[in-house]
Amino acid sequence: MFLALMLAAAAAVPNNFLLYEKAAATKDNDPETSWSASSKKSAALVVNPCQKAKLGQSGRKEARTLVYTAVPDYSKSEQVILYSSPAAASKAMRDLEAAARACGSADYRYSARAVQFGDKALSVTGQAYHSGKPAVGGERALVTRRANALLIYTVSGEWGKPATSDFKQQTKDTKRMLAKICTIANC
Repeated sequence: MFLALMLAAAAAVPNNFLLYEKAAATKDNDPETSWSASSKKSAALVVNPCQKAKLGQSGRKEARTLVYTAVPDYSKSEQVILYSSPAAASKAMRDLEAAARACGSADYRYSARAVQFGDKALSVTGQAYHSGKPAVGGERALVTRRANALLIYTVSGEWGKPATSDFKQQTKDTKRMLAKICTIANC
């Protein structure tokens, strides 16, 4: 019984677990910046090419999401989601990858490519286009599965032509979270 209670407690994404929790809790008098924090299990994926509310929802147990927004168009987010099993987390990854390949328009396109983190990872690029050429505006996300957990780090803003260097902060954050995710995931 005690072990079952311990496992149940470990299956949550606790407050102050995410990397940006302290920054999100700090009061800022700048009216052009804000943080939002949510522990809603049903929170939408912070990278969601088709803007489908159900994307990545099946099999979720817990979620914790932080989003920083700055005027006029910069944002970054951190999201950790625990699923009921590694298979459920894998399905969420497959569905996200399929959405990145299927959604978008001539003016805004998505792409996803595999990268080497965790059990599986994708770098997802959303990019504005004008007359077929990269324009200002886009998002860069690194989505990583480790066991039954998904880790998502995004940055959105005035990106130009997509480049590998666009993922520096997301890569750094992913590595830091991978070092501690197994304290709450079923690794």
